Amino acid sequence: MFTTRPTLQGTFGMVSSTHWLASQSAMAVLEDGGNAYDAAAAGAFVLHVVEPHLNGPAGEVPVLIAPAGGEVRVLCGQGVAPAGATVTHYRALGLDLVPGTGPLAAAVPGAFDAWMVLLRDHGTKSLADVLKYAIGYAEHGHAPVERVGETVETVRRLFETEWTSSAEVYLSGGRPPRPGALLRNPALAATWKRLLAETAGAGDREARIEAAREVWRAGFIAEALVRQAGRPTLDTSGERHTGTLTAADLAAWSATYETPATYEWNGWTVCKAGPWSQGPVLLQQLALLPPELPPYGSADYVHLLIEGCKLAMADREAWYGDAAGVPLAELLSAEYNAGRRELVGDTASYALRPGSPGGRVPRLGTHAHVVATDEGEYALLGIGEPTVAKSPTSPVPGEPDVAADGATRGDTCHIDVVDRWGNMVAATPSGGWLQSNPVVPELGFPLGTRLQTTWLEEGLPNSLTPGRRPRTTLTPSIALRDGVPVMAFGTPGGDQQDQWQLHFFLAVALRAGVRGGPDLQGAIDAPNWHNDSFPGSFYPRGMRPGSVTVESRMDAEVVRELRRRGHAVTVGPSWSEGRLCAVARCPTTGILSAAANPRGMQGYAVGR
Repeated sequence: MFTTRPTLQGTFGMVSSTHWLASQSAMAVLEDGGNAYDAAAAGAFVLHVVEPHLNGPAGEVPVLIAPAGGEVRVLCGQGVAPAGATVTHYRALGLDLVPGTGPLAAAVPGAFDAWMVLLRDHGTKSLADVLKYAIGYAEHGHAPVERVGETVETVRRLFETEWTSSAEVYLSGGRPPRPGALLRNPALAATWKRLLAETAGAGDREARIEAAREVWRAGFIAEALVRQAGRPTLDTSGERHTGTLTAADLAAWSATYETPATYEWNGWTVCKAGPWSQGPVLLQQLALLPPELPPYGSADYVHLLIEGCKLAMADREAWYGDAAGVPLAELLSAEYNAGRRELVGDTASYALRPGSPGGRVPRLGTHAHVVATDEGEYALLGIGEPTVAKSPTSPVPGEPDVAADGATRGDTCHIDVVDRWGNMVAATPSGGWLQSNPVVPELGFPLGTRLQTTWLEEGLPNSLTPGRRPRTTLTPSIALRDGVPVMAFGTPGGDQQDQWQLHFFLAVALRAGVRGGPDLQGAIDAPNWHNDSFPGSFYPRGMRPGSVTVESRMDAEVVRELRRRGHAVTVGPSWSEGRLCAVARCPTTGILSAAANPRGMQGYAVGR
């Protein structure tokens, strides 16, 4: 089939990310003798600089690693709710939802510590070697992609009147960043330089990394983060609030390793982060598939995947979260999914239908109750905003939809790396967006807002709970073939991530490869789609039962048949669904592959 780019192949190393500067910086680390972990960390810090509207150092990141000859592991870089972040506290402020912006939405920052732990335990390069690319772009500037300036323009008034520290970075000279003019962040460069200076005498490579973690948790960085959390800040509630993050919260948290959630499908094993993320949604979608699939790309095929996704997402809402035990074994069991599969009919379902794994009774919060309107449409009680990952007019698919007060559906970045030794990494950095919180003036980056994905209602699996992780949408993937890691992949896109990744994975698994390897680029380029028939993860937490958004490249007859079956289909631009990245390795030949999303014209794969 025609593809926008070739699937790259080589034997030395491959990188795919959502920005070409991050991909090439990571590749430079490989060329300098570093391994996949060194390269992923370097690329991630560059993503903080070049995609500041999509991620930052005070955000979060789940990382999946597959060491050559070792076991796949999850490195959790999702920070927890601070000790003072209770439902009672937020309700006392008159809030029904955690604001989409501002310090009340800030969890304990997790991204930086996760990258330090990865570098310490699996890397070979010094912290200075890893940070030098990000420092260079922050200090000397980079040519920003169009969406950075567009995002800043939407929040210009907020920056000028309220978040003035953000205006100093992103409205230099009174103008938002623009292509063809260098964007600099000298405060961020100074932060990393000071960090390196303060840790230079700590000892060997590992000791210096440990010292950097301590500076983040208890040194000048921690002090600045806590000061920022205590500053009254205008947020999406329309009021000024201070946050709950304290020095004790920062000092107490560390990134941790976990065993991945997995599912076996047709000789593949797909590995995901646990149900504190939405990762098992992809596994449940695989478990819901019948033994025989309809022809790839047909109306029957698309309908089946849409309806299966609705069931998996309903279970996400009823069962996933870090605030309670999750019956994941039952949710992925053959018996449970055989019963769930019978719910998929010939027409579109408009109902949110969680199951009862192990006989348990599902509990949905009041936010998840839908009713039929006089016109026969379904509406979410109380909210009703769509959970799209982008504005319908946004030229970049999957980017956050930004309002003048900073309200946004979250989006993110992604990076995958495989090196010549067979080490593999998939990571989805996010949070700490420039539109999430004011820039911390001493540091050059803002706090995150991941607590907005929790509920201010007691007793739900994703209720706001001190010391517990907010359920994240971030969901990188590693796939094994016959027990051997062969592919790392992922995408930005909030709630859409495990929809787009399922479509990509099945395209790789079901269709012919190229040049003896997987057709990664063809699978990424294939027409994609998503549905919004579940409560969204980002403020204002709405949903659109029955809605499906497809690319205009989808066959017109398929679109007509979906509408005939009752799907409320919106036809979007031809290249508007998904921002996938992927790398792969053939265990028999050692040939490496990579591909990246052409949508938005900034994701690139590199390698040799």
